[in-house]
Amino acid sequence: MAFATFVLQSSAPAIPPTAAAALAVGLAAFGAGYAERGIGAAAVGAIAEDDDMFGRGLILTVLPETLVILALVVIFVV
Repeated sequence: MAFATFVLQSSAPAIPPTAAAALAVGLAAFGAGYAERGIGAAAVGAIAEDDDMFGRGLILTVLPETLVILALVVIFVV
């Protein structure tokens, strides 16, 4: 109970800003990696069937990485 009272009465943030930024970018990277797992497997299967699907597979595989780049840009802007 004493810890909860201390946290509620404290005027300092619970997470330092640098740790919050690192957590935000880390979670964005984790989400992008999780999305790329399924997309990459499907892209490799499609390319194995038809070589003309390479461009689409590459674009769809790289697309989730823009999430991480956007997170980094937001961290540096803010």
